[in-house]
Formats: sequence, structure tokens, C-alpha cells
Amino acid sequence: MTLAMSLLILALCIVSAVGDDEGEAIVSRFQEYLRINTVQPKPDYYKAVDFINSQAKSLSLETQTIEFVKGKPILLLKWVGSDPTQPAILLNSHTDVVPFEESKWTHHPLHAHIDKQGDIVARGSQDMKCVGMQYLEAIRKLQGSGFHPIRSLYLSFVPDEEIGGYDGAEKFAESHLFKTLNVGIVLDEGLPSPSKSYRVFYGERNPWWLVIKAKGPPGHGAKLYDNSALENLLKSIENILRFRASQFDLLKAGGTAEGHVVSVNMAFLKAGTPSPTGFVMNLQPSEAEAGFDIRIPPTVDSEALERRLVEEWAPAARNMSFEFKRKHSGEPLVTAADDSNSWWRLLENAVKEAGGSTSKPEIFPASTDARYFRIAGVPAFGFSPISNTRSLLHDHNEYLGKAEYLKGIEVYVSVIKAYASYESKSGSRDEL
Repeated sequence: MTLAMSLLILALCIVSAVGDDEGEAIVSRFQEYLRINTVQPKPDYYKAVDFINSQAKSLSLETQTIEFVKGKPILLLKWVGSDPTQPAILLNSHTDVVPFEESKWTHHPLHAHIDKQGDIVARGSQDMKCVGMQYLEAIRKLQGSGFHPIRSLYLSFVPDEEIGGYDGAEKFAESHLFKTLNVGIVLDEGLPSPSKSYRVFYGERNPWWLVIKAKGPPGHGAKLYDNSALENLLKSIENILRFRASQFDLLKAGGTAEGHVVSVNMAFLKAGTPSPTGFVMNLQPSEAEAGFDIRIPPTVDSEALERRLVEEWAPAARNMSFEFKRKHSGEPLVTAADDSNSWWRLLENAVKEAGGSTSKPEIFPASTDARYFRIAGVPAFGFSPISNTRSLLHDHNEYLGKAEYLKGIEVYVSVIKAYASYESKSGSRDEL
């Protein structure tokens, strides 16, 4: 072997070793974040904020902590761009995670164990501590390459998304502070993709949290009579479940994404007269109620569905009434995901430049903080760069592969670079 060849092999080995060391350090920081207990209902937000703040300082980012509600801090970071007249970019993520049943996991959900397959098993590995850290690691790489943004870049780490976001992103998006940021585009969480293409979400199904109540004459448990409260309620439940089956059939037939059908699931059923040992068995109750979680795509006529509710699901003629515990009012909020939107073109092309691809844009099947920014008049996409991975949000054994996590950072390097370099002629959000 020649001396030149030996030196070349040695150089390649050194580069490989440096790359491995860098990757391990990146993964180690991710594990550290995952190990911080931000599980609802008692998340340690301040510990999470302290950790993210330490990362921000290592990147010389401006930091600001805001508490619209005491005990629920929002951390706002800023990478200052060279042209403050251009609308800024906001990368949003939430710091809280959902509870877990430890006995159902192969490894403790807060230990961030890496198994033999290279999968990081932890609560928040997909939802969505991964994305928050990928933002920071992408900035670290961009700074290392000498990149300087034209547009300012904000990163928001918000609380309480898993319980509605009312004291977190909602108050932030409604605040005077948010208006002063002059944000032109928001990126927030998406969902893992089981295929090689990344999923992108441009809107969300609107939630109806519906309670239907029935009344009827009470009676002896041995008596048969019409229009009891439970009989009336069961007729409504049967009607609702038939509608649910029709929507589920569309989904099972293929070709229709989950976010594009109406989902209906019964959350509770309440009836009966309590007794010290359970319920009074020889008494038919005079009241009964059931609760439903209904999610309506923006493409569905919600007024027609509400007419169905009034006429079929809870008709007054059967002593039925209903109450919305939660209902979005106003026009459906979506962000254009086609060539009419420069932010969409930039995102799609940036993913391609990173060696990936995006699938057909979708409606998010549940709810995220992105809706609050859309309500504030700012376009928003849901995007988690996770491909070839089963979605395990809120499930047992949530995980993310090391290689997939590192690849997602490279995708965000490309996306942030494209967004932060984009110069509009007008310097206005109206450009889109």
C-alpha cells in the first residue's frame, strides 16, 4: 500500500470518527431533554426551560421567558436576521408530554433508553421533544457552516399543548408580544410517516365535544313503557354510531386520509341512580347522557352536520337536548398547500434538497397549537421530519430511531436555510 493511500484511509477514518462523535453528542442532548419529567398533569416546566436556555446560550440566541399564566412558562428564542423588514419565521414546539403506563413499556418512558435496534424509547420521542431539539441542532449546524439568516428566526417552547394549549400557545398567539414579532410563517408538529415520504399538514379537524342529554318518566325496573330516558338516548346513540360506521368505511376503503373524514367516538355514558353498593337496579332513571368527541374536517359542511344533530341525534320531540363543551366557530382555517403559497414551495423544495420527499398535504386528524397561529392570521404547517416509522403518539413504547432523528436534523437544516434566506419584494406577509 502506498503512503498516499495510507494517508487517505487514515483521513477517512478520522472524518468518520469525528462524525460519529458529533452524532453521539447530538443524540445525548436529545436524551437529556427526554429525561426531563414534563408529564401532564404535573410537568416540570422550569427544568425544561432551564435546559433549553442552556442550549440557546451555547448558540448565542436571544432568550426571553414569558408567563401569561403563573407556573406555565413560554420560552422564546431568537436568531436575529440581517433584514428586520422581512416577516420572521416561527418554529413552535410544546414541552409537555402525555402520561404513560410504565408497566406496559419495555423500558422506562423517562430513561430515553437506546435499544439494540438503535431506537430511542421515551415519552416525547415522537411527540414532540424530537422536533424542538431538531430545531436547535439544525441551527447549530447552520452556524457551524457560516450561514447567516436574512429573516429573523424565532423558536417558541410552549406549555400545555397536551391539555388544549389554552394557557400556552393560545395566549401567546393572542398577545401583543406575538403581533410585534411580525411572523410570516409558523412550523409546528406533524405526524410520523410509515413510508419514506414526510407528511405535511395544512389544517386541522375542528373539535366538537358534545354532550347529549335525554329525559323521560322514571319507572319501576320491571315496567315496560315508551320514551324512557335511556330508550331515547339509546336511539340517538344507535343513529350516531351508524354515521360513525359510514365514515369509518370511507377510511377502511383506502384513498381517504384520516384527517379527511368525520371521526365520532363516545367518551362517556352516564345514567342510573347510585346506591351504596353500585346502582339502584329496580328503578329506571329519569335522565341519561352521553358524551362524544367529534372531529370535523374543514372540507365538511358543519352546518349540515349540526342540522343532523338537531333533527336526528338529539331531537326535542324525544325530550332530547345537547350542549357543546367545546366547538370551533367561524370559517375553517387552512393554509394553502400549493404553488400559490411561496412557503409551501420553499418547504417542498427544501425537503427534496435534503434527499427526502413530501406526500400529499393532509388535514391533521386531531388538534395542535398550529390552529391558534392560523386564527391569528398567520399561515402554519405541521411538519415532523420522521419517515419509515410507525406513529406511536400517546401509545406504549413510543420511540424514534437514532438515524431517523439525525436525518430529520438535516431536513430542518435545509428548511430553515430556505425559509431564512427567502426575500420577498414587498417585505409583507401579504406576499403569500
